[in-house]
Amino acid sequence: MSTVIEGPAIAPDNPPAEAIKAKGSRAVSYWLYLAPMLVGTLIVVLVPFGYNVYLSFFHWKGGLAPMRFSGLDNYKNLMVDEQFWSGFVNSLFMIVGIVIIPTILGLILASSLFDYISKQFNDTVASVLRALLYLPQIVPIAVAGIIWSWVLATQNGVLNSVLEGFGISSLPDWLGNPNIAIYAVVLMVMWLQLGYPVVIFMSALERVDPALYEAAALDGAGWWRRFFSITIPQIRPEIFVVVLTATISALKVFAPVLILTMGGPEGSTVVPSFYAYRNFFELSKVGYGSTISTVMSVLIIVIAWAMLWFQRRNLTEEA
Repeated sequence: MSTVIEGPAIAPDNPPAEAIKAKGSRAVSYWLYLAPMLVGTLIVVLVPFGYNVYLSFFHWKGGLAPMRFSGLDNYKNLMVDEQFWSGFVNSLFMIVGIVIIPTILGLILASSLFDYISKQFNDTVASVLRALLYLPQIVPIAVAGIIWSWVLATQNGVLNSVLEGFGISSLPDWLGNPNIAIYAVVLMVMWLQLGYPVVIFMSALERVDPALYEAAALDGAGWWRRFFSITIPQIRPEIFVVVLTATISALKVFAPVLILTMGGPEGSTVVPSFYAYRNFFELSKVGYGSTISTVMSVLIIVIAWAMLWFQRRNLTEEA
């Protein structure tokens, strides 16, 4: 009896018509699935952005006023506009208040809740604390502005009352002093932002293998050693997502400035998005406001693309 040895299956050079038809059907299904999102993106994002770029080449007061083509004049004026660059510097403060400090504190708080509070007490206590930290994220921004106006009030404000309790007699005018008003805004955005990284990082910690922590503890590694050697490397993708989304939020922050200071005092808390709003609706310089919006949009796209490229390159090198 002879034995028949079967060789590996070899794909035919010409796939059958049924396979080609099925592949084409799947492609059509994918595009039909994506069609609503593509149409929405076109209507809500791309068309308005294109019209905004178009307006940036005109001097226009809005409404029925005539539009006068100005070429690149708005862009040239923006490059030497001290108010814009001052607002750009304030955006760096927003990055500190929305990205750097909340991300670092979020990592420490999430690790503490996950690794200490939930074990020393129980998961319910950790969940309640997490919810309290996230609460500012769901508070309407108008309510947050009222709360912080009360906290930062010069007379009888919560913060100054605390400072007075420590014996400080020269109390700062948080919202009236142009030298410190930006720090008051940073305090508010930090309070608003902190819960977001805590929730993301606690979810990320759920997927970390507990055996890693147990092995490190058996080897005598303390909490901080486990934090730097296990926690941060294991949840690095989530850290990247938080940094990316928070950076974009910091560069287009608007509502906290509008609610808390209206850009004052003396323009010390103006950020680019608020400066664009002021040119649009207060100064009737629609073309110039469009120019500011266009420049900031391009800047955000470039920064987001660079961060994604950097992250993808790191993943490729690790693979």
